[in-house]
Parts: sequence; structure tokens; C-alpha cells
Amino acid sequence: MLIAIARDEVAPRFDLTKEALLLSISESGEIVQRKSFLLADASGDELCDLALSRDVGTIVCGGIEDEYFHYLRWKRIEVIDSVMGPLERVIPRLAAGELKAGDILFDRAGESA
Repeated sequence: MLIAIARDEVAPRFDLTKEALLLSISESGEIVQRKSFLLADASGDELCDLALSRDVGTIVCGGIEDEYFHYLRWKRIEVIDSVMGPLERVIPRLAAGELKAGDILFDRAGESA
């Protein structure tokens, strides 16, 4: 699984992402491998190439242009888009199979985790 990231959060836009986190998750939901990638330039094309070269089955991102979304779906990669929040909340939900498109995982004003 690949998460487009910006610092310690899901990146707001797929095509402007310069960093990616690659996760291997077992069927039981355990993170087996975690590896970060820094891209030379912010590029949706480079992220697509990275996903294809690493046999990624799922991509998590914020906003994504239709062109990239449809290309990845055509390549049989699941895209969970419009996700916002810190990685510390996104990764456990992803590992448990509970993350879905449109999830917003930030605290609301006045709330705590």
C-alpha cells in the first residue's frame, strides 16, 4: 500500500506530492514493512510509476485528478482518495481495512483523541 504524504499527514494533492510511504500489511493487519520514498519532483506521473514498480495494490491520497484516478484504476490499483488526517490515525484504519474514501481524521476544535 502506498500513502501520498506531506510531513506526518496524508498529502492534500496527489500530483503535488514529493513524499510517499510504502507499507506492507499482513492479512491479520500487522505492518510487516514500512519504507519512505522522497521523489525528486512533485509529480503524479512519478507516484504512478513508483506504485507500478512496487506492485502496489492500494493508494491512499487526498485530492487526485481524474486522469490519475482512472489510470490507476485501469492498472487495477485501488484508490482511496479524499482522505485527510495524520498518519498515526490513517495507518491503523488502513491496516484494519476500515479506511474509506472521504475519511477526515483530524480532531475537531475542542475535541481530543
